[in-house]
Amino acid sequence: MNRATPARGSSVRASTRVVHPLEPVFDGASRVLVLGTMPSPRSRAEGFYYMHPGNRFWQVLAEVFRPDGQEPVRVPVSAAERRAFALAHGIALWDVLASCVITGADDASIREPVANDLSRILRAAPIARIATTGQTAHRLYTRLCLPQTGREAVCLPSPSGANRSVSMSNMVEAYACLRDTSGEILYHSIGQIKGTGR
Repeated sequence: MNRATPARGSSVRASTRVVHPLEPVFDGASRVLVLGTMPSPRSRAEGFYYMHPGNRFWQVLAEVFRPDGQEPVRVPVSAAERRAFALAHGIALWDVLASCVITGADDASIREPVANDLSRILRAAPIARIATTGQTAHRLYTRLCLPQTGREAVCLPSPSGANRSVSMSNMVEAYACLRDTSGEILYHSIGQIKGTGR
């Protein structure tokens, strides 16, 4: 039997083991912990979270926390601006995984996952809510982190540019739970938001 070979000029992405290179973002006033899976190659290269230009994370947060009447929305651009924005709004940032085998930024390709120790944040900050950005992050959190934290996580839609099944308005509505940590959260079996007490 002849084995198929890649066409000339095509590229085959290889899976590699990635060790999380970024420090978590949090301080003593952080109330919400937002967890992805693992920083994308672009985010690792730029040294901060959600840095791919197609990712809607910062655009969504700018909408969620937009002061009344502010037009246009001011989206933080640099890593320093984004760090300051997150901390100013009580948001801690990290990822579920400390290391894994992954192909590019494809969460579906993740193998051999090893979890981060979230107690580093949970012991230092008054975290009232934990949220994951996407179903893969939520599944990994539930399997690897929930037994240690004992705290359920809200599953938010992935802000990745590859996820265009969720409109911008629906994305903003879902992420609005990050703005209010006093309301009750009800869960579907997969951990997605059923309702909020906003």
